[in-house]
Amino acid sequence: MYLVRNVFKAKPGKAKALVETFRKASQVMSGLGVVKSTRILTDSVAGFWTIVLEDEVEDLNAYMDMAKSLSGKPEFAEVVKNYVEYSLEGYREVFKIE
Repeated sequence: MYLVRNVFKAKPGKAKALVETFRKASQVMSGLGVVKSTRILTDSVAGFWTIVLEDEVEDLNAYMDMAKSLSGKPEFAEVVKNYVEYSLEGYREVFKIE
């Protein structure tokens, strides 16, 4: 099992919009059967406007293949079309759950 953490820094005043975008995007992704569970976390004390999207997956290769294919899905493109207007930067962490 793997935990994929996508960590984003939202533009000031855009954190709620980015969280809503991730909620909608995770609904599309959950329908593909690769992601076991998703959590959306927002910072409480440090790193203002930080949003973390955590996906728990069984097969990391299947997850990466799904991620590549998402750009070709019109319903996903519609959900994330304003994503760059809401975020400044981001990075991904991948952990093996022992």
